[in-house]
Amino acid sequence: MKVYQTHEIKNIVLLGAPKSGKSTLAETMLFEGGVSKRRGTIEDGNTLSDYHEIEKERKNSIFSSVLHTEWRGQKINIIDTPGFDDFIGDIVSGLRVADTGVMVLNAAQGVEVGTDILWHHAERYNLPIIFAINQMDHEKADFETTLEQARTHYGSKVVAMQYPYNSGNGFDSIIDLLKMTMYKFRQDGGKPEKLDIPEEEREKANELHNTLVEAAAENDDKLLELYFEKGELNEDEMRAGLKAGIINRQVFPVFCMSAKNNMGSGRMMGFIDNVAPNAAEMPAPKTVDDQEIECGTSGPGTLFIFKTAIESHSGTVSYFKVVCGDVKPGDEFVNPRTSNSEKINQLFVMDGKNRNPVDKLMAGDIGATVKLKEARTNDTLTQKGKDIQLKPIQFPTPRMRTAIEAKDKNMEEKMAEALHNIQIEDPTLIVDYSSELRQTILNAQGELHLAITRWRLENEHKIEIEFIRPRIPYRETIQKRTESHYRHKKQSGGAGQFAEVNMFIMPYEEGMEDPAGHPIRGREEHELPWGGKLVFYNCIVGGVIDNRFLPSIVKGIMEKMQQGPLTGSYVRDIVVGVYDGKMHAVDSNDMAFKIAGMQAFRAAFHQADPKLLEPVYDVEVLAPEDVTGEIMTDLQGRRAIIMGIDSEGSYQKIKAKVPLAELYKYSTSLRSLSQGRASHSRKFAEYSPVPADLQQKLTLEYKDEEAVGV
Repeated sequence: MKVYQTHEIKNIVLLGAPKSGKSTLAETMLFEGGVSKRRGTIEDGNTLSDYHEIEKERKNSIFSSVLHTEWRGQKINIIDTPGFDDFIGDIVSGLRVADTGVMVLNAAQGVEVGTDILWHHAERYNLPIIFAINQMDHEKADFETTLEQARTHYGSKVVAMQYPYNSGNGFDSIIDLLKMTMYKFRQDGGKPEKLDIPEEEREKANELHNTLVEAAAENDDKLLELYFEKGELNEDEMRAGLKAGIINRQVFPVFCMSAKNNMGSGRMMGFIDNVAPNAAEMPAPKTVDDQEIECGTSGPGTLFIFKTAIESHSGTVSYFKVVCGDVKPGDEFVNPRTSNSEKINQLFVMDGKNRNPVDKLMAGDIGATVKLKEARTNDTLTQKGKDIQLKPIQFPTPRMRTAIEAKDKNMEEKMAEALHNIQIEDPTLIVDYSSELRQTILNAQGELHLAITRWRLENEHKIEIEFIRPRIPYRETIQKRTESHYRHKKQSGGAGQFAEVNMFIMPYEEGMEDPAGHPIRGREEHELPWGGKLVFYNCIVGGVIDNRFLPSIVKGIMEKMQQGPLTGSYVRDIVVGVYDGKMHAVDSNDMAFKIAGMQAFRAAFHQADPKLLEPVYDVEVLAPEDVTGEIMTDLQGRRAIIMGIDSEGSYQKIKAKVPLAELYKYSTSLRSLSQGRASHSRKFAEYSPVPADLQQKLTLEYKDEEAVGV
């Protein structure tokens, strides 16, 4: 395969809501470029991008695919992404390494909520966008309405490059506003016939052409001056202006097509080839310490891994972008994260699962290699002696949690290994074994994300699993000061056990003064692993308890704080002072004082107006205005506190604080309430007191569990 130079490479990511036709467009682009000899279809399950068994079964993209095509001696790398935002991890990794996004719109559906979600992510990466209004052959296709929706949602910078002469079942002609030509396609698509624009379309075409010229001229002062001088720009001048506008996100060109019938995709490919920016023309990526790394062949060889796959027959496949320099088989790099070296033994350009061996890849190109030792998604590989670590992809936080168990307990270890591998491939699926809750918790993006994880475990790894409701990591604390006393005495032949402890406990507050009432001989402050603090005061006078036993008392208190008296949850933010007690010259030992400290603390806790705290999350819901009322009512039924509502484009953003206990399967409920048009994000905010009736209920449930030995 030819070695392409940086200026000959264009990297695009295909974005769009489900069923917009991204994979079909990718298939057509490979066919048009001559890379593929036939066009597969979603229906037949033989497209190059959707090659996983689950994708063929569901007839939807689940994973991103990396492909390439050629156009007039240049290379277009294509990242075909899923449409469902449950798989946002693969989407944002594609956004990170692409230089242009192609937003595919379904001409019969227009701008969908999924489109808006993708747009927000593209904005975060400041990514240039080209719109492709697809499925113009659909009987309900409506180009004008879809274009107007795009302008309403994304502003007047959305500019038509072409429009359909006819649409619906008879679609076969496009009027191009850059070349001012009509393209008429054969029934089987392919290369069109170039015709004059029909007379009845002349006025409309001229008006839209002038709008396009103005959009191109506005992005270059020289072009604007030239336009004022002669009232027109030629094709090359327009391309230069459009390129500047695209890079600066001041122009979002719109194309129309039927990817299924291979009508119009070639024209967009020509535009990508001529106008879309290459990696060197885009802002330079930055390192973790904010240094820019220019994309060029003269710098040190540097790769950024944006995707990792684990294949049963060949192990780990690492997908990367050459950020700087070049890469060849046999090259050795260093991974700054691990400080270990990695050797590139084989080098490929990918077309779905097909690997095309190459001798070299230059800066700006996208490739893959296999069997790297420790490299993972977000790692930078660079030349030895170079301290280059690129900023990582910021993956969205999970929106759903569930506990998972293997139906066969003997498969638990195998399940843990399988989940570890799935998490390497998908950083948005966070697997965490909680010793506090005694559960394996999956944190995912939604029900579909979990469903695909179940399918992979059961079909790829042959592990039957079940999802169960996860426990809530409550916290326990107190609200007032109290004192307690406990004597531990045990005699069973020979040496016995004896310890007596008097203590006070009180709530801890940041910046509080030392407690009054007892002399203070020593103070220890313990940052608790689960949050909050334990502050321990030694107030012993006269040596009634030897200093050597104080660590055992603290150990007993800490053990009880790990299984709180109310519900068995962690205890936090407590001040404890030991001020009196007794010991025995023979029978006192560390174990006796540990037990006495634990029981004295337990007794004091119950008398100190104990309070149960629950995790509360900041939740943002993005929803159409017509369902906002129902969503707010539902949130209030979940004990939410509504913090405010803002407008965001044509959507409403509801901000609320919601207890984690009320967020179980919220993604599913929200989808049902909004007919799939709303989305949400969540982030831990704070611990807040549980209502008294709920605290009583949870405390009684815990007592019942203890009584039966659960």
